[in-house]
Amino acid sequence: MNAAIFLENSAGKYPDRTAVVSGDCRLTYRELDERSARLAGGMRNAGLRPGDRVAILFYNSHTFVETYFAAVRAGLVATPVNTRLAPPEMAYVLNNSEADALFYGPEFEEIVQRIRGELPAVKLFVSPRPEGSVQALDYEDFLAGGERLPESEPVAAADPCQIVYTSGTTGRPKGAVLTHGGVVWNFFNTVLAREDPPGQTILIIGPLFHVAPLNNQLTIHIGLGGTCVLMRKFDPEGVLRTIQKEKISVMVAAPAVYNLLMQHPGAETYDTGSVTHLTSGADKLPMETKRKILSFFPGIQGVYNAYGCTETTATATVLKAVDCLRKEGSVGQPVPFLQVRVVDEDGQRVPPGQVGELVCKGPVVMQGYFSNPKATQEAIRDGWLHTGDLARMDEEGYFYIVDRKKDMLVSGGENIYPREVEEVLYTHPEISDAAVVGVPDDVWGESVKAFVVRMSGSSLDAEGVIEYCKSRLASYKKPKAVEFLDVIPRSASGKALKNRLRSMP
Repeated sequence: MNAAIFLENSAGKYPDRTAVVSGDCRLTYRELDERSARLAGGMRNAGLRPGDRVAILFYNSHTFVETYFAAVRAGLVATPVNTRLAPPEMAYVLNNSEADALFYGPEFEEIVQRIRGELPAVKLFVSPRPEGSVQALDYEDFLAGGERLPESEPVAAADPCQIVYTSGTTGRPKGAVLTHGGVVWNFFNTVLAREDPPGQTILIIGPLFHVAPLNNQLTIHIGLGGTCVLMRKFDPEGVLRTIQKEKISVMVAAPAVYNLLMQHPGAETYDTGSVTHLTSGADKLPMETKRKILSFFPGIQGVYNAYGCTETTATATVLKAVDCLRKEGSVGQPVPFLQVRVVDEDGQRVPPGQVGELVCKGPVVMQGYFSNPKATQEAIRDGWLHTGDLARMDEEGYFYIVDRKKDMLVSGGENIYPREVEEVLYTHPEISDAAVVGVPDDVWGESVKAFVVRMSGSSLDAEGVIEYCKSRLASYKKPKAVEFLDVIPRSASGKALKNRLRSMP
């Protein structure tokens, strides 16, 4: 079954219902289906064939949604690109995915022109209002010229649907290949476990290049005939205003987002009573934050807490709202069509209460990392996906994420790997050694702190280190704090003693 069936079915059942709200643009299901079908026809007319990769570089918008469903409908592989990446990072993702086409927003014209010469495989560029572009076709002209693709391309469950990039332990992004079957099974898993009601109005705050907003919010509520209100960029006052104006009934966000909303001056003056179904994910949800959420959103009966990863197409476990206060710190129980275990280093189950690595097996597990068999073999062993997260399970079968097996930190819902930042620091001519850790942050959950050893005679200051990283990495990956040391504490094997660094005042 082609994953585009969710849009096609809803268009047939609710043609005049609003499907997407994006700024001043409001599209009904009939309009969204028609525009996506024409765009799919344009893709096929341009020579794209099933299995080709279509890179999508848009902020949250109707153009992202149309391009995504068009690509999937045509049997192409949708490849969302992180809008926050620096130009070299974008070029790497586009080349690594072997993208055949790039659909992008006009805001990225300068970046695309800058890296154009580094993209030999990309043959088709399409962008709205591409004034001054030497390579892009106009989006609306391209859509209007496409012959409507009447039905979705027949695909097998194992055929690739998406390549979603997630950072690896080496800092190089890896493209998780998610199948049509995985996207469909994730729909059932999430709806059943999260008890999503049909026909609701959801506010999508997280960027659609992430797996959860794409598969657990947009796809779910398009399939349920809901209205998806897209936030182009996160802005606390804009979110509060939109909740009140659009009478949002469903919200899904990271704890940091809820904290920023509740801490915003004048937040209490907005009407949030329309929200009746609320989920937290992407990071740990402290009990104090949970209690504040319950007070701030008077229409909810509890908070759902979801855990998952890109490699599981999004959802692995869900704590239902009814258990939100009873099971402090829990991420719930496995979704219906996924096996979840906690195992030791030998892959054997550990008893309840004992910490081990969380592993998963089922139809939503990725096919593998695109063109990276070594990383795939490391991640999937005997059919089990090794998440790298340390967890425990209680006697009732509820799971708790204890820590990260790898050094990854989460800042505002964004995954950051210290080694990637360290590799940039190592390239600075005035830095002789460096180590990066995550430190607690009242707003973002965690933030990046860099420990730096300067070259002899250097006068490099913290601002210089931060600006250097900002020019070479996505802004959210740059250090928020820098501490200069005479020497980085290391073990006998040469590994930085990061626990000691984290404990430094």
